[in-house]
Amino acid sequence: MRELVVLGTASQVPTRTRNHNGYLLRWDGQGLLFDPGEGTQRQMIHAGVPASAVTRICLTHVHGDHCFGLPGVLSRMALDGVEHPVELHYPASGEEVVHALVTAAGARVDLRLRPHGSAGEVAPGLSVAPLDHRVETYGYRLVEPDGRTLLPDRLRGLAGPDIGRLQREGHLGDLRLEEVSVPRPGQRFALVMDTAPCDGAEALADGADLLVSECTYADEAADLARDYKHMAAGQAGALAGRAGARTLVLTHFSSRYADVTPLVEQAQAQAGGDPRVVAAADLDHVPLPRRRTALH
Repeated sequence: MRELVVLGTASQVPTRTRNHNGYLLRWDGQGLLFDPGEGTQRQMIHAGVPASAVTRICLTHVHGDHCFGLPGVLSRMALDGVEHPVELHYPASGEEVVHALVTAAGARVDLRLRPHGSAGEVAPGLSVAPLDHRVETYGYRLVEPDGRTLLPDRLRGLAGPDIGRLQREGHLGDLRLEEVSVPRPGQRFALVMDTAPCDGAEALADGADLLVSECTYADEAADLARDYKHMAAGQAGALAGRAGARTLVLTHFSSRYADVTPLVEQAQAQAGGDPRVVAAADLDHVPLPRRRTALH
């Protein structure tokens, strides 16, 4: 299963209908929890996400609306007897805040701290790039390697271990993998949170099947977006359009917007006909788009 579970969509302060940030990406056997703000533990219950589903926690930065839910999540994991190791990724400059949050949890969890201070891969397939915010901030990108899909009618009766060997080695006798398969594009996910438009955001979004982007303000408040180093709706849409993203999920809305429909329209206008633009709502389950049919 690959889907995004939206646990919260508010920026800075929660509202009656929006919890603070929180995003759980189900990716096969992994559960990547991004930016757990206050109330994330409770939102997980409402969304049907058990604490045991979390295998990795990723903080973009240490502003409270993106990390103050961490102690509660860790405490719940300990209460539920989660035994598997959990990797915690965060900007190295946030060490003091992260240490305080982890200490406050007082939880016996096999938590492995993984600070980062520059762009690059932080785990297999998972990389970060710096964003442009008021404190050190990084976005995340998860990429599945390109592969090949076997065509059963061309396998000449191969089965079992021989198929595995063919996939690993690329040939079996005179039979080549390319003869019995077609390219399978790897899927790509990106999360761009709390930033002004910047090169890091562009790198993260490039070719994303599912791009989650902050959309704090409408275009009419672009001056506020500039002053506080956030993105307005049109900027998020333009980012997705330039990147060739397939689905853009807008989130991190200012409390001034009870109705975010105009923000979706502004983003779609700048994105063009592709990608599809949607506004995240608390407790949404957003599946990754179906695989691309050809490598780009």
